[in-house]
Amino acid sequence: MDQWQAAPAHPGQTERETATETIFALSSGAGRAGVAVVRLSGPAAGDALRALGGRTDAPRLARLTSLRDPADGAPLDRALVLWFPGPKSFTGEDVVELHLHGGPAVVEGALTALAALPGLRPAEAGEFSRRAFDHGKMDFTHAEGLADLIAAETPAQRRQALAQMDGSLSRLYEGWRADLVRCLAHMEAAIDFADEADAAHAGADLVPRLTALRDAMAAHLADSRRGERLRDGFTVVLLGAPNAGKSSLLNALSRSDAAIVSEIAGTTRDMVRVRMNIAGFPVTLVDTAGLRESDDVIEREGVRRARAAAARADLALVLVPADTLGDISEAEADARVAALVGETDGPALVRLASKADLAAAGWGPPTGWLAVSAATGAGLDGVSECLADALGAAAQPDQGTVLTRARHRRAVEDSLAALDRFLAVAAGAGDGARDGGGDDPWTPVDGDLVLQAEDLRLAVRGIGRILGRVDVEELLDVVFADFCIGK
Repeated sequence: MDQWQAAPAHPGQTERETATETIFALSSGAGRAGVAVVRLSGPAAGDALRALGGRTDAPRLARLTSLRDPADGAPLDRALVLWFPGPKSFTGEDVVELHLHGGPAVVEGALTALAALPGLRPAEAGEFSRRAFDHGKMDFTHAEGLADLIAAETPAQRRQALAQMDGSLSRLYEGWRADLVRCLAHMEAAIDFADEADAAHAGADLVPRLTALRDAMAAHLADSRRGERLRDGFTVVLLGAPNAGKSSLLNALSRSDAAIVSEIAGTTRDMVRVRMNIAGFPVTLVDTAGLRESDDVIEREGVRRARAAAARADLALVLVPADTLGDISEAEADARVAALVGETDGPALVRLASKADLAAAGWGPPTGWLAVSAATGAGLDGVSECLADALGAAAQPDQGTVLTRARHRRAVEDSLAALDRFLAVAAGAGDGARDGGGDDPWTPVDGDLVLQAEDLRLAVRGIGRILGRVDVEELLDVVFADFCIGK
């Protein structure tokens, strides 16, 4: 089986058998609700609707319908019913939606009645979206955008997921893939139809076209992983010596008692994590062990974990008690931070003068520092605003099309590596031609055609993996559309 061909939904079933089944499932959340949506998809969806007492003569029109159990005619519900004949539906098949009252007994009655109908079975997890993919209604990036939209916790995640679901990534990668397919077709023509004049010089403009494409891929990758970071959420760690006020600040920012607060130094040994929404960005705020030398084995492990967490974080809040800062200069205060956290290539640092309520009257923090008191709440808004600015700069939401998954990044990197190999051979062939005194531009005939074509094939395959398709037939379409071959 080709790696891009859809596999049967169940072991032992053929693809033809799977395609003829009609599936159903509760598409809305489980539990009591005002409305529950049951979806059906497949060739028997219309028959099932008629068996329940509905009609299929008015596509995409909501009807208020009395539904009955086909087995005994018992009433099930008064529901809104929608009929979507394929291919103009979410899955590309005939689809029915039953908008029921959301009581458990109503939903259970409807699902039981559907299960008793011939040709119907409960859907597997994600099977509606899989059928939409199999019928060309969405590619992998659309499906992933839909999953991200369902999982979105913040407005920024919602906007990114909607953009991907609406095709922002798909259009970019489809454009790249179309360019690569055309270039590969020209290479194939040069190999298979070398006697034809058109084909022999088909690749004369491949180098500038592929160089531009290679540069676009490299720029796409150089995004500081902002799309992935927004999708997965940002990590902000709290660093400081014991009793610097980290746990109190965590509780104040999260408005919870997530961390134990005590005057006893070294209370926090392990990391405490709180998931938050800061200015629309998903953030995991992490309280860590106080940074200090210790003979206690457990505390030393806590300090090690704190430094490791800081190295992986997107941002670190470094706390130094305000009453220990006095009137030192900005340079002296920064030196104290450096001594505390050590030399690191880790996250950006936000310097906080904590426990500001204990500072002397009229005291002000060093330049570049923020004064905050978890006890009184003074300065908390300033810390939140600082976090929002830093996260907004890191995420840069709504600024073009971004990678959202490590899978995408690996595939683009593979395609970029293949193009680099192709262009390296092309550069060598071109230099050889010039050294021989020729003035003609490089053509594929100058290099090893088979190896160069394989690099282009790998580049196409890399982008195709993102979208979920690699269609060899496209090569033939381009060859016979672009060249007068076999006339």
